[in-house]
Amino acid sequence: MSMKSKMQQTSELGSDWWNDSNDHEELQHAVNEGAVGATSNPVITCAAVKNHPNVWLPVIDNMIESNPTYSEDEILWALIDEVGMKAAAILLPVYEKTNGQKGKLSLQVNPKYYRNPELMIEQGKHLASIAPNVAVKCPALPAGIEALEKLTANGICINATVSFTVPQAVQVAEAVERGLDQAEKDGINIENLTPYVTIMVGRIDDHLKRVKQSENLDVDPEIIDWASIAVFKNAYKIFQKRGYRSKLLAAAFRSHKHWSEFVGGDIVISMPYEWWNKFNASDIEVINRMNDPVDSEIMDKLSQNFNDFNRAFNEDGMAIDEFEFFGASRHTMDTFLNGYDEFIQIIRSRMINR
Repeated sequence: MSMKSKMQQTSELGSDWWNDSNDHEELQHAVNEGAVGATSNPVITCAAVKNHPNVWLPVIDNMIESNPTYSEDEILWALIDEVGMKAAAILLPVYEKTNGQKGKLSLQVNPKYYRNPELMIEQGKHLASIAPNVAVKCPALPAGIEALEKLTANGICINATVSFTVPQAVQVAEAVERGLDQAEKDGINIENLTPYVTIMVGRIDDHLKRVKQSENLDVDPEIIDWASIAVFKNAYKIFQKRGYRSKLLAAAFRSHKHWSEFVGGDIVISMPYEWWNKFNASDIEVINRMNDPVDSEIMDKLSQNFNDFNRAFNEDGMAIDEFEFFGASRHTMDTFLNGYDEFIQIIRSRMINR
């Protein structure tokens, strides 16, 4: 009898895992191995285009040819719809088998809309319309949290992104609770709504390492690697205690601990393709570590050296109007916006070089 894979063991211990990409080849393999969801954004979709140019460049060319009045942005979003529909179809059997509780594909709104709730809501409604198993991603920044609440109130499944801290996770969860209550009041069926609150764990560690470098702090980088784990576990403890109907999701991997330390939690672990394959081939023991606290000495060093760790870890570490200007938020939005521009450049080159 063949041994169960590490990912299968992860599922058996109660933690769902997703493929952190909507690349169709990767996603089909992931679903075959037990993945029950996938996430994407324009940067990830751009990577899928670059990884499979023979598949997607002809599609782009055909869209340009068929829609002579379309702008570059309109072509980009038409393509995201196309890629999204194919990925959602791969996950649809999981969605149907679990009566809508799993099998979701996350599609992200335009990163340029991050300060405009109305535009995010309008686009979120469109993205949700392309398949029954779509979760709409908006940033856990002030305007995005407003959009997430309104989308939930409209009966749309959401996933918060650009999120790194306990204060952000709690504010999103509270907004979702208000949205779910409003939806129920309005007679909307919320049975298939499985809201997700992402914490981009690797990006809080990245941020603290940049702080260490800029302030020339004498801190072991391996200690910093535990910051995100402490943040995620504290958020999980709060979610469990309060019974939030949202599910935490770990993303932005930097080490195996962003998987192995969270196994056993009622959460989603969203792993890039190369990472979950690497974990499957590893000798790491898959056991329930979700409730194991981070070593107190490590916690003390993080707390003493990094005010931004305290801001990220403590529920009252930041007010909502500070979220947009937190270092990890600014860096991530810059990455998303630059990635969007790169995607536009690919489409522009196809338009003008036909």
